Amino acid sequence: MSIEFIADLDFAGQVQRLLFPKSSPVCDWNCIGVKNSMAQEVGGDFFDFITMPDNYQIVFIGDVTGHGLRASVVMSLLYGFIYRSAMQACSAIDVVQQTNRFLQTFAARTESLDHLFSSTLFFGIIMPDILEMQYVNAGHPAPLVRRGADLFALEATAPPVGFFANPEIAMGTFRFAKGDRILFYTDGITELVNPAGDLFGVERLRLLLLNELGDHQEFLDRLYVSLHEFGRSDVLRDDCTAIVIDLHGGW
Repeated sequence: MSIEFIADLDFAGQVQRLLFPKSSPVCDWNCIGVKNSMAQEVGGDFFDFITMPDNYQIVFIGDVTGHGLRASVVMSLLYGFIYRSAMQACSAIDVVQQTNRFLQTFAARTESLDHLFSSTLFFGIIMPDILEMQYVNAGHPAPLVRRGADLFALEATAPPVGFFANPEIAMGTFRFAKGDRILFYTDGITELVNPAGDLFGVERLRLLLLNELGDHQEFLDRLYVSLHEFGRSDVLRDDCTAIVIDLHGGW
């Protein structure tokens, strides 16, 4: 690679990182933490958490098809569209439907690149007064909710966005309780492969979520230490993102 290309790639990575939140929202009913590592300088994972004027908490996370520079270009387009839609959101279904149409518009313009205009997406709106989340999971790895010794998975309610012109999209709801921990993640975590060819997998992630009793930041630190110990390498093959929300008193 030329020096100019490396410099351009580094600049693209800096711009991409500007899209993502630098700190968690300050609120009296939850704590939010996030960790993101790209396999290359740029990548296809995206996420955000937005506190609305009515105190509703929007959280979204997704993973664009592909890796590296190509995925980062589509991701930047997609992130901007979802952020704008989220600020005007009436419901999670509205945002996901609009996002699907947006990607379909680009996919229709090319046969050779149409598959790149697709993504998994989890979009949720948490209402703090009743601790309920309305969400659409468009083909994204199911977020996990820990409540004591129990785990709940928020399974897909729609296919990934960008693949179908008129997909069936259903909205899910989940009622939280004080003390719940919610984990959102991308498949770069569960599909991490060690030198023996084993996957990190959902089961290891579930056990870590059940057994790690530190705060949200301590959990994220422990998760990434576990990933590096399992993979036995500091080099990632895929982008990895994890968001943790701890629900507590004060609402």
